Amino acid sequence: MRVLITAGASGIGLAMGQAFEKAGHQVWVTDVDAAALEKVPQGWRATQVDASNEDQVAELFAHVETEWGGLDVLCSNAGIAGPTALVEDIALEDWRACVSVNLEGAFLAAKYAAPMMKAAKAGAIIITSSTAGQHGFPNRAPYASAKWAVIGFMKTLAMELGPFGVRANAICPGAVEGPRMQGVMEREAAAKGMTYEQIYDGYASGTSMGRLVEAEDIANMAVFLASPEARLVSGQVIAVDGHTVNPDPKL
Repeated sequence: MRVLITAGASGIGLAMGQAFEKAGHQVWVTDVDAAALEKVPQGWRATQVDASNEDQVAELFAHVETEWGGLDVLCSNAGIAGPTALVEDIALEDWRACVSVNLEGAFLAAKYAAPMMKAAKAGAIIITSSTAGQHGFPNRAPYASAKWAVIGFMKTLAMELGPFGVRANAICPGAVEGPRMQGVMEREAAAKGMTYEQIYDGYASGTSMGRLVEAEDIANMAVFLASPEARLVSGQVIAVDGHTVNPDPKL
């Protein structure tokens, strides 16, 4: 299969690329970080793209169609954490930036992938949402709002594209080990007057399994959702989070 992953040069996106490659598929990643793209595995296609810039996205998919002749799997993974603050302290500019990447980025990727998949009468679109898009999240209003919105977008895609044999699903990661989540926790600790360790323990204890998830856990779910074994799985929201029971136990 031909797999395109946005924000694929690090974190969850990189893990997805590695998992799809291990499963024998071709991988093309995009990212806004040029330095990170230089470090992706040899054999991958890699393109610097701002996921919220329509001209860049349109150009990317034109290259995908020319070089690959189509696309089997889109992992719409681009996103940013956005501000960590109470709603009254969030600047509109920061709100818009967060929503632009997380929601409009998913829209643009699907907008240009859909015609190729419809023509092929097959395809899978996998959008990275978040458990913040299921439970809400204090101090993360722009992020949670965007992640709720992509779930509605995904379900609409599933309805529009299903008659053409194209499936759409969303994965909702919980707190994922790595630099991005560490930064979120550090900012939350500062905002609440707590230590990083207290915030970390709060995230872990907020799950029934008592731990954070790894990027590989998300990647493995993506490979499954793209596979023939999931041929009738569409319009679904699947949490990979160790079962969140309290999204903010330390509030």
